[in-house]
Formats: sequence, C-alpha cells, structure tokens
Amino acid sequence: MHAQHLVSLLQAFVRFPSQQSELQERDPAIKAFIQECAAPLLREMALEMRYDGMGNLIAEAGPTGTGRSLMFVGYAMTHPAAAMPDPFSATLIDTPRGAAVRGRGVAEQKTALAAAFGAIARALEQGPLGGRLVFALTTAGETGRHDAVESVMRSLDHEPRFAVVCIGTGNRIAVGNKGRVDFDVVVKGKAAHSSVPWKGVNAISGARRILERLERLDLGVEPHPVFGPATLTPTAIESSPKATHTVPDAARITFDRRLLPGEDPELAFRRIREAVSIEPPWELELTRGPVMYPNELALDAPFYSKLRSAFERAGHLKCEHFYCNFALDAGYFSRRGIESVMLGPGEVDQFHSSEEHVLVSDLLAMSDVYYELIRACLIIQG
Repeated sequence: MHAQHLVSLLQAFVRFPSQQSELQERDPAIKAFIQECAAPLLREMALEMRYDGMGNLIAEAGPTGTGRSLMFVGYAMTHPAAAMPDPFSATLIDTPRGAAVRGRGVAEQKTALAAAFGAIARALEQGPLGGRLVFALTTAGETGRHDAVESVMRSLDHEPRFAVVCIGTGNRIAVGNKGRVDFDVVVKGKAAHSSVPWKGVNAISGARRILERLERLDLGVEPHPVFGPATLTPTAIESSPKATHTVPDAARITFDRRLLPGEDPELAFRRIREAVSIEPPWELELTRGPVMYPNELALDAPFYSKLRSAFERAGHLKCEHFYCNFALDAGYFSRRGIESVMLGPGEVDQFHSSEEHVLVSDLLAMSDVYYELIRACLIIQG
C-alpha cells in the first residue's frame, strides 16, 4: 500500500471519533467506528467477516489445518479527547524528526490499526496464504479487562498459534507486561449525626486502619528480574451516605494489585482476602474486580524468532524488545498457550496526553514489519 494511502487511512480513523464513555464497549460511537469506518475497508479485501455478540469484528483468510496461524488484534476505543485541542482533525504536522499525524488515539490504538490494515491488504494482494490469518477489531481499548477479546476467541473455530496486540510500543516488541487484579474493600460502620459522633461507627476511621495494614502487607511474591516487586496501590476512596454533618456508615477503597509474569490473579486476591481483617465494631467486605493477565515471551521462543526475521526483512527498524508496565490482551493469549506480544507505532509516553502525534515514517515501517510477519508465519505462496 502506497505511503499516502496509509496516511489517509490513519487520518480517516482519527476523524471518526470513538472515545471511551460510561457505556464502555456498548457505546454506539465505538460500534459505528467498527461498522461504518473499518468494516467497509476490510470488505474490499474480500475477507470473511462477521460480528460477535459484543459487536467485535472478526475477519479471516487462508486455510485452516496447516499448523500455521497468526492473529492481529486491533482496538476501536480511544481515550476521551479531554483537554487535547483539535483532537479529530488528523492534521499532518512537521516535527524535528519528520512529518507526523496529530490526533487522539494515534500514539495508542489507531496508527497500529492503520498499519495492520495496510499489511493485510498487501499480503492478500500477493496471492493465497499458506495458513490462517485472523484479524479482530474489538470494541475495547481502554476498559482494563479481557471481556472483548474473550468474546472474540469464543467465536473462533481454531485458536491461532501466534498473536500480535496492535498497540503503540514505539515500534519495539513488548515481550512482557504486568497484569492486574482490581478489588474493592468496603468498610462498614454505623451512621450518626456528626454532632454526636460517639453514637456512630465512623467508616472512614476503619478505612484508615485498612490502608495502614495493606501498606505493610507482604505480598509473598519474589521480585521479577525486570519489573521488580509486585505492587499494591489504592486508587480510589469514597464514603457514604453523601450527606452533610453525618458520620459515614460505609467507606469503599479500590485497590490495584499489579501482577508479575507467572502470577495467578485468583491466588493473589485470595492471599489478600485471607490476610486482611478488621476488629469490631467495623465490618469488612472484599469484592474482586476486573483482571488482566501478565505476559512474558521468552527470547528463544519460535514467535520471537519470526518477529526478528520480519524486522530484518522489512529493513527499516532495529529489532528491539522491552518490558512494559501497562496491561492489555497479550497476557490473555499467553494464558491460553498462544505466544503473543504487543507491537505497534506510537510512543507510550504520549498515551492520553494533550499532544498526541505519530511519525509517518513509524507508521510505514511498522506496516512493513506486520507484512513480513504475515509472510514469516503463514508462508505466502507465489
């Protein structure tokens, strides 16, 4: 695909807003982006297309049963425009490093998506594939859970051997990432008028005790050689009822427990649940929230060898790997025995920022790498 076509494709994606809202994956704008902006382009490639129960788009090509299969996963949802000026014009700008496209989602989801579209179109133009190529455009992207990709996988007849999570990684291979389990701790007390606080049981005072105890809690996990120790972080706290001059009878604290590669989220949560208690007159309730699994691909794994070959054949970029702290769907695949990485154009430091842009050269280079990866994994005939 010509460079100008790739740039125009990215601009079209940015100019069709698909921001995260309270509706999450059910937001009509996100489904419209998939059905009205992306799907027609895939239909032109003559791919087999369908939608699953969540509205995720699944496109496939090539034979099954060959032992060769590769999946690309893209994301429709972006971070809200927030304070970013002019977020959806997809302006082509000049930077000290070269021409770039500016707009919401270019550093995170939409440039990798454009690169994947270009690579898939180019691969299909070269002739029949020697294995199964799967592309999923999910309604997720900012939700912090695996629901969308899990829905996609339930609708596949055959699991892929390899998977690429198309997200901005600075064109470096994210071979490892932390996972996450969220949970809420609700401290229950007794409401009373604040003029007679001794007649109540202040849930905030109980919450303070829980915070102090969890700060000192030994998580029982050996540090990772790259990521270091596992972490437990309070991320939100609120009390109720929301009334003036009232001793609150409930305080909810949300915690983020980051998981190291190899950790099981259920075990991590169970250890915390068993370790945390509070004395009367307070009561305690723990509820597990969303989970994202950690991932780690060995550098001697077959998929990493194919990735290295793809970089070499593309010829634009040095093959570099790194470990990233944020979680997406790579861990979901590795938990199922599918070798997976996160890889795409766009700089992580620009995620959710007010000045998000991506170099055109990075878009073109990664589309070439994706194409060569398809060749390496599926052996295009002819």
